[in-house]
Amino acid sequence: MHVIAKPALIDFWTRHPDAQSPLQAWYRLMESEVFRDFNDLRATFASADHVDGLTVFNIGGNQYRLIAAVHYNRQKVYIRSVLTHADYDRNTWKRRLS
Repeated sequence: MHVIAKPALIDFWTRHPDAQSPLQAWYRLMESEVFRDFNDLRATFASADHVDGLTVFNIGGNQYRLIAAVHYNRQKVYIRSVLTHADYDRNTWKRRLS
């Protein structure tokens, strides 16, 4: 899959240095795999959820959330947001991404 855009990850781990390693691991895995559909993706990312048409990944032992639009037909992943767990739980991200 082709992940767009890595700068969002870099910006987040610059502000949250402990997120760098798990985000880099997520990125490498996403770039190296081909997922046909959500069930295929869940075989690799068991904690991924489908929320409001987006895929939410737990990152760093549930400390962070990565929200992405995954287009299986084009093999592209668009990073919409990376949040702390607390920011994700506030649900304001849903209004920002609408």
